[in-house]
Amino acid sequence: MPVLPVCLFEPLWDQFSALLPERPRFSPTHPLGCHRERIPDRVVFEHVIAALVHGSGYERIASTGCSDGTIRRRVKEWAAAGLSEQVHTLALQAYDRMIGLDLEDLAVDGCITKAPSGGEVAGRSPVDRGKRGLKRSLVTDGTGIPLHVVSAGANRHDSPLLAPTLAGLDKLDRLPEAVTVHLDRGYDSSLTRALLDALGFDGAIARKGVPAPIQAGSRWVVERTHQWMNGYGKLRRCTEKGQSVVDFYLFLAAALVVLRQLIHRARLRYRWPSRPTTRRLK
Repeated sequence: MPVLPVCLFEPLWDQFSALLPERPRFSPTHPLGCHRERIPDRVVFEHVIAALVHGSGYERIASTGCSDGTIRRRVKEWAAAGLSEQVHTLALQAYDRMIGLDLEDLAVDGCITKAPSGGEVAGRSPVDRGKRGLKRSLVTDGTGIPLHVVSAGANRHDSPLLAPTLAGLDKLDRLPEAVTVHLDRGYDSSLTRALLDALGFDGAIARKGVPAPIQAGSRWVVERTHQWMNGYGKLRRCTEKGQSVVDFYLFLAAALVVLRQLIHRARLRYRWPSRPTTRRLK
């Protein structure tokens, strides 16, 4: 059984492979020119997707045709080049052309997951007895499409992460004149309002001391998107230590969320025209 449906894997691989630089089949630095053949990028990418979906270690998903060391080296190489973020941007552009992004309403929120191995973006989790955890700050459009994601330690507050999260909107081609950012009560501060004013955004911020169900507003879509992204095991329990690799998996999962929503909504919008019915003459 494939890790991902073909309708998701093939479009993702087509865009990802187009960004890869050309590599020789054999290492040109080998003195005899008879080094082992380079493992194809598609084979390694299939193992990377398996690691993302299942959250397993590279030793468990390695095969006779692709070792765990090869997977680690290739992931670090792709992460350093920022390939997953570029693929996510291409997926957003395709979604905007076919469906259209709802950029008049944005929602931002953070989510804490486990990071048992520690690392550059791990911190003491306030909701998991001080164990090491990872926080991701996510901004979505009005329908829950992930636009940008920022990684940080679990001990970081959501409010200071708002500025780098909204800075990721620069990758979009355009923004409407009137933009409303929906935030929960954790962002209720003068610094948040000053930031939104500087960016020219309106803020719909929940007030402290008011019960959440009364002022849930339109920010529930970002919480739903967090649940979509938590469906990938590598994000629920991240064992990566380097920030570049952590961001690689975050943007790869975000690209898959965008592609899944694109296919789902395009199937409902662009249907085959029904065949005209012909009346039979008696």
